[in-house]
Amino acid sequence: MSKSKFIIDKLAKLFEQGLVSYKDLSSEIVNILRSKRDEIVFKMKLTSKEETEIIIKRIEKLEQKIEKLNKKKKAKKAK
Repeated sequence: MSKSKFIIDKLAKLFEQGLVSYKDLSSEIVNILRSKRDEIVFKMKLTSKEETEIIIKRIEKLEQKIEKLNKKKKAKKAK
């Protein structure tokens, strides 16, 4: 119950601040969920903080590579 209340409170604050743009709203929701995910991982002590940071950086690099590949794929289809 407290977890859902936390998320609802965060969403209410966003609406109060006037963040009604879809991109702003979606990015804020993603940031909130990422922070909660990180909190849970740290509480469970699955990995150390350093290991988690390294893994996060690797994932970000892979996501960037995927985006580049998707852009190249779309450019080829345009011809």
